[in-house]
Amino acid sequence: MQNVAAVILAGGQGRRMGGADKGLIDYQGRPLIEWVLAALAPQVEEIVISANRNLERYAAYGRRVLPDTLPDFQGPLAGVLAALQAVTADWLLVVPCDTPHLPADLALRLLGAAQLESVPLAVVEDAARVHHSCFLVHADQRDHLAGFLARGERAVRHWQAELSSTRVRFDAAGFANFNQPDDLRS
Repeated sequence: MQNVAAVILAGGQGRRMGGADKGLIDYQGRPLIEWVLAALAPQVEEIVISANRNLERYAAYGRRVLPDTLPDFQGPLAGVLAALQAVTADWLLVVPCDTPHLPADLALRLLGAAQLESVPLAVVEDAARVHHSCFLVHADQRDHLAGFLARGERAVRHWQAELSSTRVRFDAAGFANFNQPDDLRS
């Protein structure tokens, strides 16, 4: 899809996974990052990976690897900001590395909703909850995000609350994520 890039957020510390780099954890025979790359590749023009360790392993997937431009693991929004500063697309699709079953129409539906509503942000929801870590944002929000982080703010949902947005309903199965070792057994 033209004018849409994606960032896979793999820059966290994996505290709930015992410090493991979640994107590189095996799930059904291959690392989680491979599942996400396969789901996104047909949907967007460019994919970048936000990572702060194992940079060479991530680079082996043939995508640009972007470490946070802010120090001290400031959370997923630091990875989003690095991606917004690096890509040239008009829109950025943001997904975590631990969500291997993303829908094949994720980018298309989020972009369609954002354009229909004329808003810079479209966020995924299912019948039970909002998935704040899966969203599409217009690149013109990079300065707003930089300012938000400069104020010491970190919460994705708080930043999203400051923007005009829409939510797009998906089936929950596409957004099952793996935060703890027991989650991988499903």
